[in-house]
Amino acid sequence: MHYLDHAATTPIVPEAKAALLAFLDGDFGNPASVHAYGRAARRGVEDAREQVAAAIGASPAEITFTAGGTEADNLAIKGVGTKLGGNGNHVVTSAFEHHAVLHSVEHLQDGGFQVTVVEVGSDGLVDPRRIGDAVRRDTILVSVMAVNNEIGTVQDMAAIVAAAKDANRSTLVHSDAVQALGNIPVDVHRLGVDLASFSAHKLGGAKGVGALFVRSGVPVAAQLHGGGHERGLRSGTLNTPGVAAFGAAAEVAAEEVHAKSERLLKLRDRLLEGVRAAVPDVVVNGTLDARVPGNLNVSFPGASGETLLLLLDAAGIACSSGSACQSGALDPSHVLLAIGLPPRLADASIRFSLGRASSEEDVRAVLDALPEAVERARKAA
Repeated sequence: MHYLDHAATTPIVPEAKAALLAFLDGDFGNPASVHAYGRAARRGVEDAREQVAAAIGASPAEITFTAGGTEADNLAIKGVGTKLGGNGNHVVTSAFEHHAVLHSVEHLQDGGFQVTVVEVGSDGLVDPRRIGDAVRRDTILVSVMAVNNEIGTVQDMAAIVAAAKDANRSTLVHSDAVQALGNIPVDVHRLGVDLASFSAHKLGGAKGVGALFVRSGVPVAAQLHGGGHERGLRSGTLNTPGVAAFGAAAEVAAEEVHAKSERLLKLRDRLLEGVRAAVPDVVVNGTLDARVPGNLNVSFPGASGETLLLLLDAAGIACSSGSACQSGALDPSHVLLAIGLPPRLADASIRFSLGRASSEEDVRAVLDALPEAVERARKAA
């Protein structure tokens, strides 16, 4: 098999695997316990907190570990809404956010909040001016993802934050940055965001672990209640092995991001060149000028993306027809519809996402299998 679905999940890196196994075996204690086993586990958690913080330009006290990016998004959006609802009841987001954001915002809306959903350009970019125009006196939160999970477009978060703050200096800005860390350099304070969500398995860590950056002084109400873990923001015994692996993976991701990006950009360009040669009417979804290097989201007119996905899988190519979080959904991608694709073209999309382990051999395998797969998918449509 040739794996080209790194946006869905990534193989665990050796450093993360070593950390994971260490805390499954000898240092198996509960990090909330005061005895030696617990203290060893706690050291592992705090070491990982420092590693994740360093990878995103934050301080360790600004990192709260969660069970994944989805929980981090929920904690940020619902937590700010719960805490600041008395100061205003308006939230701004974009039309192509991850469903963890969109559904969290809908939850606030069900509770009486007003929501403005800003349109996205056909290039897959959010215009900061649209964000500024949408912010009102009662806007408590703006949430815009740093990198789109389906088409890989990179938003100008610094400009989005500036536009929001210029319109209302009290408005907080959250970013789902799950697809950013490991694919582009991340510095949360340089970007100016108040909150940002991350996920370990997108960058070589284990599944089921995430983190929420909360800028010092930003008010967030806990959404899980219990023993008061994570400074009261997220109760529940931490997944210590996963957290330790997250720290190791984040450190590796930050160290390698520039070299990895340079290599993947060359691979992706060769993949795109070959795809265009094999299927001249292919449509690239979103701009190539502001996109993470490993992402290529394309549509093949006249073919079903799901059929094409299955044919490629049978040929040994693992890729995706959209977000893995929406696996099994029959509707066209809301991301592609948001950038203006007609439903039939959105339904004909495939996402190839390269990663740390991707090679020239993977690209050649796709290009060898693609012409026949597209031809068969079009005949079956």
